[in-house]
Amino acid sequence: EVQLVESGGGMVQAGGSLKLSCAASGFTFDDYTISWFRQAPGQEREGVSCFTTNGVTDYADSVKGRFTVSSDNAEARVYLQMENLKPEDTALYYCGATPGWGPCMIRPVNVLYWGQGTPVTVSS
Repeated sequence: EVQLVESGGGMVQAGGSLKLSCAASGFTFDDYTISWFRQAPGQEREGVSCFTTNGVTDYADSVKGRFTVSSDNAEARVYLQMENLKPEDTALYYCGATPGWGPCMIRPVNVLYWGQGTPVTVSS
């Protein structure tokens, strides 16, 4: 069974940090682009970051300089280290898997596998 399981969300004050984890199983991790998305109430799902196992990463302008993607390929995990969190970062955060290593930033419609999401709430 294909699974993507997010963890690490929570509630923090503005300026705080969280590290999210996306654990993949049931497919060949190295053959997919793994992306982080977020969706706030009343908003469309938006791309936050992307990662390919051949070393390509990218970030949405809104999080550049604050969020960093890393991975443990042996464990098939992708992490999102979030620093200096802002109230506007509040959302349900999802990871998604897309076959291949094309342009890194993936639109939600191109995601093949989704996780269930982990909530992040940043208070002011």
